[in-house]
Amino acid sequence: MKTVGVDFDVLVASLDLTAKIRLLTGADMWSLPPMPRIGLDRLVMSDGPIGVRGEQWSPGDPSIALPSPTALAATWDLDLVRRAGRLLAQEARRKGVHVLLAPTLNLHRSPLGGRHFECYSEDPYLTGEIGAAYVEGVQEGGVATTPKHFVANDFETDRFTADVRVGEKALREVYLRPFERVVRAGAWGLMTAYNAVNGTTMTEHAELVNGVLKDEWGFDGLVVSDWTAVRSTEAAALGGTDVAMPGPYGPWGDKLEAAVREGRVPEAAIDDRVRRVLRLAHRVGALRPPAGSSSAASSPAGSSSPAASSSAAAAEAAPAREEIDGVALAREVAVRGCTLLTNDGLLPLREGVTLAVIGAAAGEARIMGGGSAQVFPDRVVSPLAGLRARAEVRHALGTDPRVRLSPISSPARAEFLDADGGVLAAHPLPVAEARWIGQLPRDVDGERLRAVRLRTTYTPEVSGEHVLSVAGVGAFTMSVDGEVVLDATVEAPGGDPAAAFLSPPEQRVSVPMAAGRPYELCVTHPSGVFGGMAFVAFTLGHAAPGPGEDELLAEAVRVAAACDVAVVVAATTPEVESEGFDRVTLALPGRQDELIRAVIAANPRTVVVVNAGSPVELPWAADAAAVLLTWFPGQEAGTALADVLFGDAEPGGRLPTTWPRRLADAPVTAVTPVDGVLAYDEGVRIGYRAWRRAGAEPAFWFGHGLGYTTWSYDQVAAEGTTVTVAVTNTGDRPGREVVQLYARPAGGDDVRLAGFDVVEADPGQTVLATVFLDERAFQEWQDGGWRPIEGEHVVTAGRGVTGPGPSVTVRIPPTAK
Repeated sequence: MKTVGVDFDVLVASLDLTAKIRLLTGADMWSLPPMPRIGLDRLVMSDGPIGVRGEQWSPGDPSIALPSPTALAATWDLDLVRRAGRLLAQEARRKGVHVLLAPTLNLHRSPLGGRHFECYSEDPYLTGEIGAAYVEGVQEGGVATTPKHFVANDFETDRFTADVRVGEKALREVYLRPFERVVRAGAWGLMTAYNAVNGTTMTEHAELVNGVLKDEWGFDGLVVSDWTAVRSTEAAALGGTDVAMPGPYGPWGDKLEAAVREGRVPEAAIDDRVRRVLRLAHRVGALRPPAGSSSAASSPAGSSSPAASSSAAAAEAAPAREEIDGVALAREVAVRGCTLLTNDGLLPLREGVTLAVIGAAAGEARIMGGGSAQVFPDRVVSPLAGLRARAEVRHALGTDPRVRLSPISSPARAEFLDADGGVLAAHPLPVAEARWIGQLPRDVDGERLRAVRLRTTYTPEVSGEHVLSVAGVGAFTMSVDGEVVLDATVEAPGGDPAAAFLSPPEQRVSVPMAAGRPYELCVTHPSGVFGGMAFVAFTLGHAAPGPGEDELLAEAVRVAAACDVAVVVAATTPEVESEGFDRVTLALPGRQDELIRAVIAANPRTVVVVNAGSPVELPWAADAAAVLLTWFPGQEAGTALADVLFGDAEPGGRLPTTWPRRLADAPVTAVTPVDGVLAYDEGVRIGYRAWRRAGAEPAFWFGHGLGYTTWSYDQVAAEGTTVTVAVTNTGDRPGREVVQLYARPAGGDDVRLAGFDVVEADPGQTVLATVFLDERAFQEWQDGGWRPIEGEHVVTAGRGVTGPGPSVTVRIPPTAK
């Protein structure tokens, strides 16, 4: 289908200054305003990166939930990542979303990073390759991406105000490198970070945004701020950020218009921003000037890049796209991301075994991290449910590390009340969780809204003292069968509003209940619209009476001893891994380490399943029969786990980051600014490069991961910087191998990942992996530019950064670029 071009200069010229500036601030929480007279639709943005939330952050508007970005990166499979991107584009189109606020390209600089699970890797090359594949997949579906957070936003503590001090060499070789890669991949958007870099906040950083991103790299897409990150008028307008979100209030609008009229901001800078908004709208099919208008042209001005033309064609071809089965793909990604850390031969399990399945996360898996990565799937398969479908299972809780009570799983109803207590609208919810941020349901009059009431009916299975809770910030009234049992105001902790929203404090009350009798539960919370945006977030939680922790642990030991195999599912909690705060320890929360040791002592045939998005300490790893890392596995957690444990599929994951044995061993840990400054004093040496320089031994190196077969690396040959590796499946079952290539200067010890490939082979089969090595593996930033590291480089093929394997010499001449 022929793509109709658009002359953006004509469209920009048709707008007066007021209209142009209106396009540069959100119309609300998630969208830019429409301008029908130039054919511009409302441009809708939505959080990712594991799903597409849409404008309603509510369990009433479900989404496919893929595994965490760390799990996606652990696949090392660029084709699979592109398919995941196409699924997300499909989800975005279903929800009326044009722009996906993802992927997150910040690095695993420290294992304490609270948002570690939302990023890909400690390695900038792997991060860039996974990010580029994600961008390509989403944008093939006619939906824009906004890789984030540009740049050096690798922590959460004081993220709004912290000033990252980082040298130019590290900035270029490490932190900017993934962003440069996704710009080359044709990203249509990019998001600036909250933090400052070397003294200038990123929304005002003309040197990096205008100078590097737009001028040096030739980025022609849209630069959107992180939400509320634009805090100035002139500085941000001159600093390169194109759109300030959310809106309609903020430091631009009338203030920016006045700055232009008074000559403090050139109108040409406004025109460039508007042109970028229109170009993005055109790429996603939200700009369709009327046929025959003066803006239509066969050769579109300002959109001649291959990405622009292909995207417009993709948008027009949308009806012909093949439908992707989201449930099946979520399961496949979860399987491919599963990383087998140790295995004494117990896995894969044989059919007919009896399983002791132990742990709170077995029945209620942690499928995602908190914050921008959070969506609400319409189904979640727990590990317990997935394994019960394959084997005879006995379950024991063992210990419960959760800090807050889970929402009551009974169907609930949210009622939106006016000042007189009248019901403006009511909406069913699958669980007792009320959550709307930015946008209320369309049938709710925000100007009249004064409170939200959450109702549900709960019928206990056991009699005794039950615990009810409300988690949220503000005033709450809770009643049981009409009798008020809690009337309290909950204060927000700390200074990060996101933390209060994403990991809210909790108030509990004990209520006697009788088994089999239904109880009407109700929580009312004063709510409204502030600055044009709604913020409703609270849950009604519950815990039934039960045995204490010591009794639970003893029961788990009895159950484990009575079964053929024990499977302990150990997990982090929302208080450990989320946007809004960093971690303080790598230990599993609660008494889970104690539980695992006790179960292993009772049954040496114990598999420990680690359900975490980031590294945790595994002090019992050497004693377990197997340790399997599922990351945050998404909605199909249980089916994927059963697939891997019983050998229906290969555990295909390889670590995208190094796992410390102890936090104290990690060479780079700092995430807390000192006097407002976070110094990246380690320079380019983060991740495995820092571990190697320190001479420390982690629990598991970058790139590590086992499968269910064995491999030999037979030969390696190079022609220029193209390397071919011959590998043979020497085991007795089909397998999947990630062939990794690491380069270092001859005589040097600074190893860098230079390329990788995924191969599959039947038993006895030899296959060839052909890898085009990344040019940056043989370059360094020096004297304001990229310079070749001249001479001979040793390129080693292996299974991980320390894996022994054959090597080949590559010579880099002085003229290499």
